[in-house]
Amino acid sequence: MCIPCFFTISTSEVGIIETFGKYSRLVHPGLGCVICPAEQLVGRVSFRVQQIDVRVETKTLDNVFLTAVVSVQYQVLREKVFEAFYSLTNPAQQITAHIYDVMRAQLPTLELDAVFEAKEELALAVKNALSKTMTEYGYQILQALITDLDPDQRVKNAMNEINSSKRLKFAVAERAEGDKILKVKSAEAEAEAKYLSGVGVAKQRKAIVDGLRTSIVDFSDGVKGTSSKDIMDLLLLTQYFDCIRDVGQEGHCKTTFVPSSRSTGDDMRNALLQAGAAK
Repeated sequence: MCIPCFFTISTSEVGIIETFGKYSRLVHPGLGCVICPAEQLVGRVSFRVQQIDVRVETKTLDNVFLTAVVSVQYQVLREKVFEAFYSLTNPAQQITAHIYDVMRAQLPTLELDAVFEAKEELALAVKNALSKTMTEYGYQILQALITDLDPDQRVKNAMNEINSSKRLKFAVAERAEGDKILKVKSAEAEAEAKYLSGVGVAKQRKAIVDGLRTSIVDFSDGVKGTSSKDIMDLLLLTQYFDCIRDVGQEGHCKTTFVPSSRSTGDDMRNALLQAGAAK
């Protein structure tokens, strides 16, 4: 006795119908019906994008063990539903096996630093290997991503130490270069200051000499019969008295003035007495 049995198929799915154990037809989304017990709904195939995450542990060319996480996104091809349902018992296991094969063939040829730089190339190699195989079974590989590369914690600490040492070395070099520039600029400024001071002293002395020359010429023209020696003695005497005046006007000055004399004894004693009386 045949009895109609009704069922529903969800959107983005397709049902597989068998008649006495043999593939019969596909049932699309909506309400479906089979004639029991001759026909039977044996399974459903989803067209949704699925993802599988695989952790692969292997070592690099420089003998560093690391764990790579590979995420693969795949989908059933609508025109190959029969192959997708009947060819593989566990498609995720098949994809995992191919990921292990590719990663353990590629990573041992690269050093640790090169692995981080070659993530895109590794992901592309995984995708190409899976696409070539899984298309025959009715599956489309949409994307393969290497989402994580995790070396041993001691290796990561060593890498951080190396990076920290490089940055510290760079900072010390920059600080030394800054100190060097500061000292060079300071020396240049000091040299420039001394040069300008020397120029100022030279100009001052030149002005004094020019002033003395003018005074001598004017005095010679104004006073007839005077020699150059007389004029120089007069100028020196004038500067001598100016010096004494300036010394006497300064309150903090502790200078003792002793007149010069060719005689000895009494002249020296009188000079000291005069100096004592001046206090």
